[in-house]
Amino acid sequence: MASKMSREDFDDQFLTCPVCMLHFRDPRILPCLHTFCRECLQEWETKQQPLECPTCRTQVSLPDQGVDGLRTNFYVNNLLDFATVKKGAGPGVPCQVCEGNVEGSKSWCADCATLMCESCAAVHRKLPSTKDHEVTTEETLKADRGVSKFQRKRHCHKHKNQELVFYCESCKDLICTACTVVDHRPGKDHNPVEIATVAKNKKETLHELLRQIDPRLIEIQASVEDAEKKMTNLIPSKEVAINKTNTYFHQLIDLLQERRKKILSQIDEQCRADGKALQTKKEAIEFELAGLTSAQTFCQQAVEHGSDVHVLEVGNQVQARVETLLAKEVDLESNWSEFKFIENTAVTDFADEIGNLGGLQTDVDVSKCKVVVKPAVQGFQCVAILTTMNRDGQACVTNSKAITANMKDPSRANVPTKLDMRSDGVWEISYLPKVTGDHELEVKVNSQHVSGSPFGVNVQNRETPVFTIGREGSGVGELDTPVGVVVDRDGNIAVAEFGNNRVQIFDANKGHSLNSFPVDGEHPCGIDVDSNGRFLVTSWGENYGTRRYSQQGQLLDTFQSDSFQTPLGLKVLPHGGGGWPTETMSPPAS
Repeated sequence: MASKMSREDFDDQFLTCPVCMLHFRDPRILPCLHTFCRECLQEWETKQQPLECPTCRTQVSLPDQGVDGLRTNFYVNNLLDFATVKKGAGPGVPCQVCEGNVEGSKSWCADCATLMCESCAAVHRKLPSTKDHEVTTEETLKADRGVSKFQRKRHCHKHKNQELVFYCESCKDLICTACTVVDHRPGKDHNPVEIATVAKNKKETLHELLRQIDPRLIEIQASVEDAEKKMTNLIPSKEVAINKTNTYFHQLIDLLQERRKKILSQIDEQCRADGKALQTKKEAIEFELAGLTSAQTFCQQAVEHGSDVHVLEVGNQVQARVETLLAKEVDLESNWSEFKFIENTAVTDFADEIGNLGGLQTDVDVSKCKVVVKPAVQGFQCVAILTTMNRDGQACVTNSKAITANMKDPSRANVPTKLDMRSDGVWEISYLPKVTGDHELEVKVNSQHVSGSPFGVNVQNRETPVFTIGREGSGVGELDTPVGVVVDRDGNIAVAEFGNNRVQIFDANKGHSLNSFPVDGEHPCGIDVDSNGRFLVTSWGENYGTRRYSQQGQLLDTFQSDSFQTPLGLKVLPHGGGGWPTETMSPPAS
């Protein structure tokens, strides 16, 4: 406790200002609870705006009175007094009043915070203005007393000789007895209470806060230790990853040589791309820096050295340039993710996973991972799509062993699931439900539930439509004689409408209309998508033919042939093999 503190319990560093490195002079407390000399803070304030704490760099909003409005650290003052008193108990310390008595200081006035010789102390006790002061004798100075015995008394700033003994809870001010009669008379506007009572309640509140600090300190310290542990393991982890990579590929060297070269090429390409991106970012930031610095220099020269005529000639131009630069939003972040190789497949299972061997891993943020459950039908292969993502919300690779998917049917029996990686960070969870009803799919990554897990999956009877798109009409989201349908590269559903003479594209998950485009010619019928995601549409009538459209609906090509006069259906062959339209034939031509 402070009252039991001895001179040995603290050193000069505790009483030293971090700015001037001298004992505190008029110590003032910042809102961040760091203490500095009043003069040091005033000088520091002139060097920077807004003011920042010299220790923790926290921005400080000063009161209207500036540094003078900051609270005094009376605890530090008491410690300084305590140190001074203990030093004064030794021989040879001069009196701070007359400075000439060879006997040195023998007493301490708590009200004046002054060391005095016997003669000055005797006079001090007799003067009307100081006779009531608390003067400590030489014996007390030499005794092993705590710091509380030497705390200087606090006096009212209005009534200089009055000690602060009350606290006005309404005004939140320390006041003296005279204040309770004049400015803080008890009533509806003022509630003066003895300091000891208020201090007791405040101490209880602070003690409760102290109890809350310890668990938080333990948590933060554990976090620091965890960071240190990770830093210690950084290089060994890198070496382990390199060794695993080499061992893995050596075991599969005959079949994996090309794959290994491809991944190394990916790393190099990514490194070059990241390096180029970082260089571009750096140059862009430097460009902005140069522009702002140049504008600053020009503006400063105009202000400090330019004539009035010169200022008026270039002032508007300078102002416009500086305001433009200051208002310009500049991205100052340089993002980069480290490279890490991961092992997805055991050596014995590599034959089925040859296309997915290896890859670059980034840390998965489970809270960002997404699962899309596709409509489920009894007796059919059904799927849910999991996308593993990093903290930036980008798809990223992780070890397949980190992913678990478990499904239960309405009777809580297990339904077998299979996990396959479609592409980097995109996984297909497949299952074959044997019964209808509400199933439950639980998906975890790194033993943590993905957002929304467990998912409810309503398995429909195969005779029940699982999804319905649109209704009859010609507006947005409405259909008139839909005769052709295809799923595009993005998983959306494109419908060729015979009646509305258009192609309309719908979201496959919610059935919302995304966009549409008109079809040249009359009566579109067949529709398919080529390997580049472009739509091929057949139409018949006077302006029959097969037309190719971009994903945005722009006409690219038209194909017409005398061999087909009423083309209806259409099928695009895989691997760029072209498209084959079909047509209806009358019996004689069959």
